[in-house]
Amino acid sequence: MSPDGATEVQICSDENGGFHGGYIKTHCLKSELPFCSSSYLPGIALNPFQDSEKLARVVTASAKGFSIGAGIKGGLALFSIIARLRRTRLSSTRKVEVFSNRKAIDLAIKETLRYGLFLGTFAGTFVSVDEIIAYLGGHRRTAKWRSLLAGLIAGPSMLLTGPKTQHTSLAIYILMRAAVLASRCGIKSKRFGKICKPLTWKHGDVFLMCLSSSQVLSAYILKQDSLPPSYKSFLNKHGGKDLSILQGVKDIASGLPFTNLEAIEKYYNSTGVDIKLDPEMKIPCTIIHGNQSCSAHVVSFFLQAYKRALPVYLPVYLIPALIVHRQGLLKR
Repeated sequence: MSPDGATEVQICSDENGGFHGGYIKTHCLKSELPFCSSSYLPGIALNPFQDSEKLARVVTASAKGFSIGAGIKGGLALFSIIARLRRTRLSSTRKVEVFSNRKAIDLAIKETLRYGLFLGTFAGTFVSVDEIIAYLGGHRRTAKWRSLLAGLIAGPSMLLTGPKTQHTSLAIYILMRAAVLASRCGIKSKRFGKICKPLTWKHGDVFLMCLSSSQVLSAYILKQDSLPPSYKSFLNKHGGKDLSILQGVKDIASGLPFTNLEAIEKYYNSTGVDIKLDPEMKIPCTIIHGNQSCSAHVVSFFLQAYKRALPVYLPVYLIPALIVHRQGLLKR
């Protein structure tokens, strides 16, 4: 016994990853293993968070999760508020917009904190449960299933974003990320390695991106009703084309007679472009870019799309990169 009442315990792991302890001078069952160690613990109860590194891992995961969640949501909200304030300055109904702007700012702060708490709680709970299970059941013995259980226990933390709010898009995104992780594990697996071998193709990610984009854009033009309202609104905003133009492209792609050429002409007239559309056209160049040439339209549309996308994707990718890879960036 130590002077303060602590008992010296010999701790080691067996071949299954289980922990064994004995009083001082007892021999470790597998003393030849390199990961045997001795430590002083109060009484005979072992605390899974006695190791400061494990506790630091929980705190770090929670802090990173909160920073990423608040950073992404806060960044998106910040750009949205800035754009809203700019529109307010140009609007003639400025007094009416002031109150709505305040509400938008309050909502943005609440959403930022909610998403920060969600990811912080999720990460902290996951790591805590993972460490506890590894301690109680052994690191190696529970390696195949403890992450699944930890994820199931941490999952309800999504309720922190709002119990009455549906997050279908977020759930699908998490599911897809889980599928990517599962595919990577499958590639390394002896049992599923052959099945997952096509996933090792060097340009497989590019092919998958092209395939998914073709499906999304096909639905965007031909069947917008199949898309969720929020995603449809997102595509309509960043697609950069008026709905009348999309309808004209849909008509010609479906082999149907044009139904809204007058609406398209009216739209271009409102932008200062005077055109007359041919109902017998086979290639909808004038529908898509008016009097502008194809090559000039590609360049100008790319620059416009870049300006539209930058405020959205900058916080999504830059802020997490600065948080997660800050040490590597500082070394450079």
